[in-house]
Amino acid sequence: MPRTSTRWHADPVHRTTPHPPSPSAAPRRVLVVEDDPTVAEVVTGYLSRAGYATDHAADGFAALDRAASFRPHLIVLDLMLPGLDGLEVCRRLRRHEEGPSVPVVMLTARGEEADRIAGLEMGADDYVTKPFSPRELVLRIGSVLRRAEAPPPAAAPAQILRAGDLSADPGGRRAIRAGRELTLTAREFDLLLHFMRHPGRVFSREELLHRVWGWEFGDLSTVTVHVRRLREKIEADPAAPRLVTTVWGAGYRFDPADEPPPEDGPLPGGDLRP
Repeated sequence: MPRTSTRWHADPVHRTTPHPPSPSAAPRRVLVVEDDPTVAEVVTGYLSRAGYATDHAADGFAALDRAASFRPHLIVLDLMLPGLDGLEVCRRLRRHEEGPSVPVVMLTARGEEADRIAGLEMGADDYVTKPFSPRELVLRIGSVLRRAEAPPPAAAPAQILRAGDLSADPGGRRAIRAGRELTLTAREFDLLLHFMRHPGRVFSREELLHRVWGWEFGDLSTVTVHVRRLREKIEADPAAPRLVTTVWGAGYRFDPADEPPPEDGPLPGGDLRP
């Protein structure tokens, strides 16, 4: 695929200024994986001015090495890279011991829906299409990090939720199915929590995009892909889902009552009811 010409939009004066990390906290580390040196310089410059600690890798193999040594809190990953492309880098990161929990924001070519869906399938948490505004990218990075690191709401104690042999711990951000801990991305875990906190209720893709992603608008395929990935990890048969079901023409519904109870007794820590 020919590489898309990369430009960025000038930022209007009235645009919201990115919120830097708290001065009292250690800077959040962001690894920028981009082979275009000009784009990499602009993005790392914006991130540095917003208070982030940055590192840069120019190809896929270097990205894996830098991810292991730099231990970033988030990775900005270009799709088109020499050596290993962004999809393969993302796939290998997700297989790594600590990779599943690191949010990934992928840079994709404008109009290439297949690329966006492929990135989400590999576990990317968000994507930004080229040409893009560096300021918008910084804002999206901040949004992804806040959601990934947010503690459970004070008004809702970190009660363990369960449905059959599936349990989710909001405080520890861990999910277990049949005694085995699940490997979920930050966004997949957020989506699971949202479903388990609202059993029996139908949510449209637009509602999920707003409630889970915090977006007022966006590509609805983002929700479709994440629901499919979540089903692959929590359903006994993803092709015939019983927990997260599709309500045609309306959206998705979490149906814990359709899941058979665990054979070895109840899981510890509460239930789905508030």
